Amino acid sequence: MNKGKSALALLLGMVMAIGAARAEKVTLVLGDQARNLRSLVEASGVMKDAPYDYRWANFQGAAPLFEAQRAGAVDTSYAGDLPVLMAASGGVDLKIIATNVGDGAANGLIVPADSPLRSVKDLAGKTVVVSSARGSISQHLLYEALKEAGVPQTAVSIRFVLPTDASAAFNAGQIAAWATFDPYLGIAEQHGARLLRDSKGLTTSLSFVTATGSSLQDPQKRLAIADFARRLAKARAWGIAHPADYNQVYSTLTRLSPTEAKVITSRISHGIRPVAPEDIAKVQRVADLFSSLAILPNKVDVQAITDSSVFDAR
Repeated sequence: MNKGKSALALLLGMVMAIGAARAEKVTLVLGDQARNLRSLVEASGVMKDAPYDYRWANFQGAAPLFEAQRAGAVDTSYAGDLPVLMAASGGVDLKIIATNVGDGAANGLIVPADSPLRSVKDLAGKTVVVSSARGSISQHLLYEALKEAGVPQTAVSIRFVLPTDASAAFNAGQIAAWATFDPYLGIAEQHGARLLRDSKGLTTSLSFVTATGSSLQDPQKRLAIADFARRLAKARAWGIAHPADYNQVYSTLTRLSPTEAKVITSRISHGIRPVAPEDIAKVQRVADLFSSLAILPNKVDVQAITDSSVFDAR
């Protein structure tokens, strides 16, 4: 009888433990760059009733963000196409789960207001600082701008500097030309930087929400990540429809003036959606180009690092 009671007690304990585990909320760590996504989510309020816990992990650029993803310290990340390819090529365990349609004006090649450099052609023989690291969207812009201007890549010296450090050096007059992205680009322009070329017509202007592979293997986290991606799409739609409200929250979080912030929020995104076949085709061309230039350490099959099923997972 005692044995029976002990077995029953053990069984009840197991059931209660399973129930408690199911009741425990999943916690997502959401990787962000320059509070881009956080400002949008907080302004739109789309996460207020999320059935899971979450916290933000903010980084100044894609390179440190993907190092965090490599270490499994974040469940999701957000970056431009080339940084995603660079991370995947370097062995970061990730899957592309959603596409952000960006604005080409958010990535630019700038010089100080009083610079004698008047065009991309004038960069021959000069040093250009690129943020944030090798394999960034700004490096892609620089290469395409040089090609458009008929300037060989070898005619330009490149230094890779993280954006906050580059911003300080640019403001101090220590950088002759800087290839960077918003918000750093917008801030520099507000303080007199002169644009030589943005990425309109030169790059895909696509960014991606990615999920860490190990996180997707957890069924509960996979569902939470899918829900987050859909809420992010709603948030982008809200931001486009409510630019003033979005700008106010972005301004507060980034400590920029509303005027400075408006330049950035007005061109931050044209929407987030599921990954489309044409996205994969466009980014595969980018992967092939940078593989041929020996910038990607290994070739990348974009289809293989894409999981289109996550966005609709329920």
